[in-house]
Amino acid sequence: MSPPLTAPVNTPPRPPSPIHKFGTLAVHAGSPIDPITGAVIAPKHDGNKQCLSEICFDLLLLDFSIHDLRTNGRGQTNRSIRVHEKFEPQQACYISYPDQSTNSDGFPFRENFETAIAALEHAKYALAFASGSATTATILQSLASGSHVVSVSDVYGGTHRYFTKVAAAHGVKVTFTPSIELDIAECIRPETKLVWIESPSNPTLNLVDIRAVATIAHQHGIKVVVDNTFLSPYIQNPLDHGADIVVHSVTKYINGHSDVLMGVAAFNDDSLKERLTFLQNAIGAVPSAFDCWLAQRGLKTLHLRAREATHNATAIAQALESSPHVIAVNYPGLPSHRHHALALSQHRDGLGGGMLSFRIKGGSEAAERFCQSTQIFTLAESLGGIESLVEIPSGMTHAGIPREHREAAGVFDDLVRVSVGIEDGEDLVRDVLTALEKAVVGGKPGNKSVGNGVSNGVKH
Repeated sequence: MSPPLTAPVNTPPRPPSPIHKFGTLAVHAGSPIDPITGAVIAPKHDGNKQCLSEICFDLLLLDFSIHDLRTNGRGQTNRSIRVHEKFEPQQACYISYPDQSTNSDGFPFRENFETAIAALEHAKYALAFASGSATTATILQSLASGSHVVSVSDVYGGTHRYFTKVAAAHGVKVTFTPSIELDIAECIRPETKLVWIESPSNPTLNLVDIRAVATIAHQHGIKVVVDNTFLSPYIQNPLDHGADIVVHSVTKYINGHSDVLMGVAAFNDDSLKERLTFLQNAIGAVPSAFDCWLAQRGLKTLHLRAREATHNATAIAQALESSPHVIAVNYPGLPSHRHHALALSQHRDGLGGGMLSFRIKGGSEAAERFCQSTQIFTLAESLGGIESLVEIPSGMTHAGIPREHREAAGVFDDLVRVSVGIEDGEDLVRDVLTALEKAVVGGKPGNKSVGNGVSNGVKH
């Protein structure tokens, strides 16, 4: 029986609707013109310390206000910037942002990146972290000992590891459910403080009705977190569907170039901002200035990459669905997907995203042969980059989850996860179908001194 209702969660005021469309915000939000150099793209500063202006110099306060989308995308004014008076404006070597602490600020780059993410996720605030796992850890750390969390069972392996091994150590218990829309009311306890959703889930691409879950959770005074890594802010905005916090592994689609390790959380609640900002600084889980600079550079082309990856993934999913060598295909962009109607209502233009998975005939051996036979797709963990990747979750990203728990969530040994990049779609489809023939019909892959993938010697 469900516990009695506690004080319901009141949805905090949302920021004004963006004036501009996604692509315009992606390019300009959080990217003010540099007031000293006039640079359109902020110059990179590698230093990690700032002069304490109150002791070292008297400061001239310049009113540097911008009333357009170059601040936060909603026409709001930028905050004041202090310039060291010791230098002439044209000679000033750096600018000081007085509202940031000196030990972990990343100069303006972290704040610029956070401003951009907040604009794209329709949030009032965003906080960047050193990794996606650090983001998860900080949110769980904000809960008091004795708290309870309800989570979908089909989650990223690192999230499952944190929930079961680390959160439990500081007194936070997690209940996993494979059908959260149906089970949430029965899973809630008096001490439940958080509901955790991945939609789509990793790696079986199940979708969750965010609005339905949030409605029940909020009636019980429980906040809802949605991991939006698999889709990115371009395809889905969970806060618009009732979630309280949206999180991303920035390492994946947001950065998109496989050269950054970061995470981010976006939300609208003022009390969350105070609590999570304190933990962000106290725990020290902050990204470097350079990673923030790289991630925002990648963010500027997110909409272009997400559209192309979705176009390619749709073609591959259709080819897999028609193949006699495939048991089942998990891709929400296919009309045959059991949650396709939900994709049409929650995703931009019903897009399925760039991630898919499928079960191959022939068991784990065939799955391994497939991943060793591709020529363009590289056998590697991670996802969301410009390059296409394949992996076997049961032996790689989800290997730490006990078999019975994995298989209950649909993660069998014959499941292959595919991260579709932005290469030419015809080449990708041909590579997948050729590898399927080799893996299932019986052709062994050729001997390779290095791994698979274009960079390792594919012939054009």
